[in-house]
Amino acid sequence: MILKSLSLINYKNFESVNFDFDTKINCLVGHNGVGKTNILDAIYHLSFGKSYFNPITSQNIKHGTDFFVVEGLYEKLDREEKVIVSAKKSQKKVIKRNGKAYDTFSEHIGFLPLVIISPADRDLITEGSDTRRKFIDGVISQSDTAYLSILLKYSKVVSQRNSLLKYFAANNTFDPTTLEIYNQQLDELGSVIYNKRTEFLETFIPIFISRYEAISSGKEAVSLRYQSKLAENNLLTLLEQHLSKDRMLQYTSVGVHKDDLIFEIEGHPIKKFGSQGQQKSFLIALKLAQFDFIKKQSKVNPLLLLDDIFDKLDEKRVEHIIQLVDDQNFGQLFISDTHADRTENVVKKISQSYKIIKLES
Repeated sequence: MILKSLSLINYKNFESVNFDFDTKINCLVGHNGVGKTNILDAIYHLSFGKSYFNPITSQNIKHGTDFFVVEGLYEKLDREEKVIVSAKKSQKKVIKRNGKAYDTFSEHIGFLPLVIISPADRDLITEGSDTRRKFIDGVISQSDTAYLSILLKYSKVVSQRNSLLKYFAANNTFDPTTLEIYNQQLDELGSVIYNKRTEFLETFIPIFISRYEAISSGKEAVSLRYQSKLAENNLLTLLEQHLSKDRMLQYTSVGVHKDDLIFEIEGHPIKKFGSQGQQKSFLIALKLAQFDFIKKQSKVNPLLLLDDIFDKLDEKRVEHIIQLVDDQNFGQLFISDTHADRTENVVKKISQSYKIIKLES
């Protein structure tokens, strides 16, 4: 899959701009603040219908205007595909493929597979379990549209159950029959989610470990571990066991919405025991494994976006990443950097075609 051209109107700092891209490597270079990351984010927006860096739609509209349009022309499986994402203040965002609007955004997820590696990925290590669950769910959803639908249904039932618990507390009442209906639904949906995540990680973890070994030259052992209460018992039983706690807290304290993915190095949490370099290598291995997995599932080369990695990684690691993509297993690559010379010195060492796109402030 290739992104041939990109057009932006009133998107973040851009008023109106068009780009044509090389089929292999595209380097976006310029000083800080010129919009390099915003171009990558626009490409991400076309794949996922939202920004990677700021999910609040209105804040992606250029200041002083009331709408934005992002248009991408792709070549996928020998077909030309035009995708447009547009948003107007106080109105619902629209995604169109070849002129036809999607009924729901979830229909579009996975159509334009994409992986981004960014300094913002550090949140996967430093933030709470919610961030790591979103990572797992995001990877699975790109190749399994049914999974995304089940996730949305599960979240809706959790919200309904939480509202009921609040109602019980506020009115000093309790109706086990109504609660049981929600428990049954959560059990059915939650078991599907748990099984899908378990199945995914069985495939994903060996890919990740292999990628980390390649980046770190096998200097230390790393692991990913799925942590879920459903490994101990079915969700129906767990909900019954936690009923008094849930009534007191007025929310659902157990279920797949509380699962976590544990990151470890030499058997210890990487957040506490990993050096900066080890943490960066861990995250890059995670994202390259994501690339490998999505490619295998979709039979399409995802786009790979590398945001500002030259400033965050030493040159040896960067060269290693570029070398990893110097084969036919990878497709189109987009890199942002503040130094044109530094970027070109690295990319010209490999055998792929490339284009340097210089942005002026």
